[in-house]
Amino acid sequence: MHIIPLKAWRPASSEAAARIACPPYDVISTHEARALATENPLSYLNIIRPEIGFPDEIDEYDRSVYDAGAAALRALMSREVFVQERNASFYVYQLDMNGRTSTGLFTGVQTSDYLGNKIIRHENTRPDKEDDRTRHIISQRAHAEPVMLIHSDNAEIDRFLQDVTRDPCILEVNQDGVFHRIWVVDGNPWVNRLYAELTAFYVADGHHRCAAAARAAAQLEHEFPASCVFPAAIFGSSQMQVMAYNRVIYNADEAVVQQWLKHAHVVATDESVPPKAGQVCVYTTHGWQTLELDLPSSEVNVADKLDVQRLQDQILAPVFGIVDPRTNPNIAFVGGIRGTNELQRLVDEGLASVAFSMFPTSVDELIAVSDAGLLMPPKSTWFEPKLRSGLLVHVFG
Repeated sequence: MHIIPLKAWRPASSEAAARIACPPYDVISTHEARALATENPLSYLNIIRPEIGFPDEIDEYDRSVYDAGAAALRALMSREVFVQERNASFYVYQLDMNGRTSTGLFTGVQTSDYLGNKIIRHENTRPDKEDDRTRHIISQRAHAEPVMLIHSDNAEIDRFLQDVTRDPCILEVNQDGVFHRIWVVDGNPWVNRLYAELTAFYVADGHHRCAAAARAAAQLEHEFPASCVFPAAIFGSSQMQVMAYNRVIYNADEAVVQQWLKHAHVVATDESVPPKAGQVCVYTTHGWQTLELDLPSSEVNVADKLDVQRLQDQILAPVFGIVDPRTNPNIAFVGGIRGTNELQRLVDEGLASVAFSMFPTSVDELIAVSDAGLLMPPKSTWFEPKLRSGLLVHVFG
């Protein structure tokens, strides 16, 4: 695999990082982003969610919103608290949540490897989100946020990362109970050789950012060759923690829902988290019920055996008419880190009609689907903890 050292922009100190760093664009709402960035002009949310600086009635896809994000990035780059690395470098990025650490390499990867299926995706993307991130890259002349990739475990890479993290880190920030630590590694060709032995990277988090990077590079590469490189944090597969990615249906006919539940295979009530694969918990205004999904045919492929696909085929499409979850506005996806209380809240407050609590897709399933050249439904995996945005930024123009 090809990796490329970056002259990344980053906070000048851990103190600056505490004010700049923020959650990824796609894990919080505009309302939540606005609240987090209040009275903090350094917040990186002004760059990745620039609509927070506009009135609620503004269309977040308006040209002025994208221009504001680009202006916010340049304004941050002009501040002494945000600096560019003097030399092209690799970085080591460590996540520490509740004493569990995940350590990986932060580097540049190539859009050609994504298009050549060496950076392997496992989920379909949603066109609206892909369009949005492409416009952000083009307007900002930057890849503002990294993607998270995984590779098969490698003992030599583990030793290399352990050696680096014995030294003091250059940045450390604790946000939402997660420590994020950064080390700088020079652009030593030995690091390239170490990762060149890997046959593939798998997309864990950032399918839309990968697709957007490839689309933006197709437009910009002649003027800005470095646009063909986008930032990624790459971890060994055993270091990844996957949580469920739950679903809600905004509007559903109550009579249809109750009639469907009468004929469903109910195995338990009151439980909000399925105890094993093959089951899904459903919440309506009548409470929780655990349903057994029908077993797939032995002849179906590995992707069709996944719980998220079985839910799609057996319930979402035939019962609720969600034929294409990529484009249907009646379905939304809720990350597992928010817990099932968030699902209950949405239904209880009348913001949704039905919620589904899923059993998590495993890393092994992700790799098996990817290796088979197949795709899962959108939002099938929720990796935790998330990378922080604003710690390492690739500006190419």
